[in-house]
Amino acid sequence: MAKRIGFLVSHPIQYYAPIFRELARRCDLTVYFAHRQTPEQQARAGFGVAFDWDVDLLSGYDSRFLVNVARQPSTDRFAGCDTPGIADEIARSRFDGFVVAGWALRSYWQAARACRRLGVPVLARGDSQLGSQRNSAVRIAKALAFSHLLRRFDGFLYVGQRNREYLLHYGVPAQRLFFSPHCVDNDAFAAASGGIHRPQGRRHVLFVGKLIGRKHPADLLHAVARLRDKPVRIAFAGAGELESRLRKIAAASAVHADFMGFVNQSELPAVYASADVLVLPSDGQETWGLVVNEAMACGIPAIVSDAVGCGPDLIEPGRTGATFPLGDVAALASAIENVVSFDAELTRRHLAAKMALYSPARAAAAVVDATTTLATGARLQ
Repeated sequence: MAKRIGFLVSHPIQYYAPIFRELARRCDLTVYFAHRQTPEQQARAGFGVAFDWDVDLLSGYDSRFLVNVARQPSTDRFAGCDTPGIADEIARSRFDGFVVAGWALRSYWQAARACRRLGVPVLARGDSQLGSQRNSAVRIAKALAFSHLLRRFDGFLYVGQRNREYLLHYGVPAQRLFFSPHCVDNDAFAAASGGIHRPQGRRHVLFVGKLIGRKHPADLLHAVARLRDKPVRIAFAGAGELESRLRKIAAASAVHADFMGFVNQSELPAVYASADVLVLPSDGQETWGLVVNEAMACGIPAIVSDAVGCGPDLIEPGRTGATFPLGDVAALASAIENVVSFDAELTRRHLAAKMALYSPARAAAAVVDATTTLATGARLQ
């Protein structure tokens, strides 16, 4: 008999939809959304423009929106998602297991408390890493509180190596950790990018993301400026507060840079396919970097800083891309020179093998396996 699984996430997210569709094939799934994000709230979240995603995020699985009673509804504040009705939903549905997408929202704790009261195993899936902690005060506070707080969950779906290290650091027993990899809709990206040929001649380096400080887009400009004897062009697919500053840097350093503005999901595969390499120079607040998965699904290698969360999982030097020390512009320039010289066909094979591991199918299977395991196991003490 198929397991009945509930899943609570803040709002419809393009990266979760393919996992939910895979889950719906494997279990009796109900997805709950704590908030209905508006185009204006997307802009305030750092995208720089108001928009709706132009791909279907709701078909292929059963879902419903909860009533959010927060005074200031949002997804970027703990109190911004307040959905007490989730307790009644859990009580009525007789779930075999329930998953929350982290612990940074009140809604997630409301669900966790209801599950504990009703004897439903509850799992958390997040992507926190130790490198994302910003100062010593935060580290001390977490050391004091997290070991206790994390005991409220029966298990954890970790998305990669650094997330696993984070959970072990805070005392989660290894037997309660289940690998549910961060992923994108690999098949859709591969299909949409197929048959698109890169321009010949000048090498194309791509940045995809918000143009904000923690992503360090200026480092890419400074790195390419060091490659004056190489025909390299940068494309920035994204909007944000730093755009005017980046344009000035590009002009002053005579770097060929295209500023594409915000690019919606349906247009991204062609953007990736036209590039030779994706660069993500972010700091440790980039707890994963799913644009790397998107690029790799399109057959494009990636260069990431050593602070970016996905590095240990997705980057195999000389095969799928390269890493460089955060902020080291010279090392980034060297990495670009190296990666754009990769054999394209061999690299695509390496990337396809990597994406077969970091897939919605594997992420969904882990949810079902974890639910089955926890249904017969003892709770965390």
